[in-house]
Amino acid sequence: MLVTGNQLKAARALAGMDQRSLADAAGVAVNTVRGMESAGCNEITSSAPTVRKVQRALETAHVEFICEGNAVGAILKMPAS
Repeated sequence: MLVTGNQLKAARALAGMDQRSLADAAGVAVNTVRGMESAGCNEITSSAPTVRKVQRALETAHVEFICEGNAVGAILKMPAS
């Protein structure tokens, strides 16, 4: 699950996307992505539907979100060839 701004930033980097391309893929404004990332190590405060849109866009780019206890992160799952 997408939780923090830093997690979003890391996931976007793994996917090789800039803020604009992620915003376009998620159907949100680029300022929304900027605002979400500005949360840093804190929880993202955007609405649940907005967070889901951004998370889905990154999952489509093969990013998997990790949330275990106090640890959050993201990994890139390579598609099977």
